[in-house]
Amino acid sequence: MFGYVEPDKPELKIREFDVFRGYYCSLCKSIGKRYGQVSRLSLNYDLTFLYILLDSLSTIPASGRMQRCMVHPLKKRFIVSSNIFAEYTSDMNIILMYYNLIDRWKDDKNILAGTGALAMKRAYKKAKKRYPEKCEAIESHLKHLTELEKNNCDSIDEAAEPFASVMRELFECGYIKDENERKTLGWLGYNLGRWIYIIDAYDDLEKDAGQKAYNPLISQYGYKGNGDGIGDFRESIKEKVNFTLTYSLSEAEKAYSLLGIEKNKGILDNILYSGLIARTDRVLRKRGRENEKESV
Repeated sequence: MFGYVEPDKPELKIREFDVFRGYYCSLCKSIGKRYGQVSRLSLNYDLTFLYILLDSLSTIPASGRMQRCMVHPLKKRFIVSSNIFAEYTSDMNIILMYYNLIDRWKDDKNILAGTGALAMKRAYKKAKKRYPEKCEAIESHLKHLTELEKNNCDSIDEAAEPFASVMRELFECGYIKDENERKTLGWLGYNLGRWIYIIDAYDDLEKDAGQKAYNPLISQYGYKGNGDGIGDFRESIKEKVNFTLTYSLSEAEKAYSLLGIEKNKGILDNILYSGLIARTDRVLRKRGRENEKESV
């Protein structure tokens, strides 16, 4: 369900891409420092976006230095200096990915997911100790989501609510002292989470229909087949799904505009106004899975 929040790379200026990559590498290094090298494999663009967003509420320019890393040892890259927001998003990344791996293991008995969850369990316990209240809230939302899925919830809005609430919890960072900013961040995260949940459901239509797994779009719009005719079903609901996705992105964009961010504006504008729309288009045109993120 993760990895959908990405920049529209061709539209980024060269300097902006270097800074984006600098944040990505900074978060990767922070995860490694706090939780060990294996945990770095859990990093995704979604949490990189959160890191940039939180850091951009500060007026202090992003600083860093040219460094090498174990992934790219031959050439130095600009890496943003770590700060409290790098540490926070590192912790949230571990918590979110651990729950995701556990969910995949429970749902599909995915061996890789189960092995990954075991490998990350120690890191998760460490992160949970730092943020017990957030973990409690996230667990509550995910438990609600599991119940809805078991009951074959036939409302995409209702099914998307728990994951949207999880993302709101992540975005309402306690290190942001201004309450209005924190709540605005939460609303941005909520709508981004709603978009992620729904676009993932549409992306997984063929897989879920073939495996007879729960999918809120299949339940809401009444697909009765066993994989046959799923292409026609996908096409028949595309415009309705597009409307829902567009609404969620619109609400996220409104929240972002209220923050009045100037630092890293080009990068954040690119992700919200171009990257997410481009990703929506690729998934609706059934080109989502084959366009998974490339390494930066």
